Amino acid sequence: MAEIVETAEKKMEDAVEHLKVELNNIRTGRANPAMLDSVMVEVYGTKMRLRDVATISSPESRQLLITPFDQGNTGAIGKQIEAENLGFQIVTEGNLIRISVPAMDENVRKEMVKQCKKKGEEGKLSIRNVRRECNDFLRKHKADGDISEDMERTHEKEVQDLTDKYCKTIDTIIADKEKEVLEI
Repeated sequence: MAEIVETAEKKMEDAVEHLKVELNNIRTGRANPAMLDSVMVEVYGTKMRLRDVATISSPESRQLLITPFDQGNTGAIGKQIEAENLGFQIVTEGNLIRISVPAMDENVRKEMVKQCKKKGEEGKLSIRNVRRECNDFLRKHKADGDISEDMERTHEKEVQDLTDKYCKTIDTIIADKEKEVLEI
């Protein structure tokens, strides 16, 4: 039965990691190559992630620089980023693509904070669902006579402690991201 607690912890860790990935896509005041992680570019007849066909760097706080591995893909990359409608200013300079990330006004910052909080709540919900699944599993095995009531309570407490730990972790991650978003 200890495996159920280990499985729960693994699923909760996965939920936190997923949240971190989701938060990378939320815009902040400074340029971050992760902002383009969701961009898929059609090259060589297939859709590929932008980071698989080009190097993305941030030479300045409000600028991204994209250097395609194959110079022939520069036009396709530029067009796809424009088509994504991310609100960036795109300039193609020979074999490079410069993206200027405009400054965010107060309303946009507040909207980004709302998105952060929403993603945080989704992460917590995922963790709570893992807790519920574990508790249901434990209750079923107690009812079947596979484990004692004391064992059930012990494991439920362990799962609750994990739930509290990972919910606090999510709160910390969201608070850090909000601070980053609100920074001018």
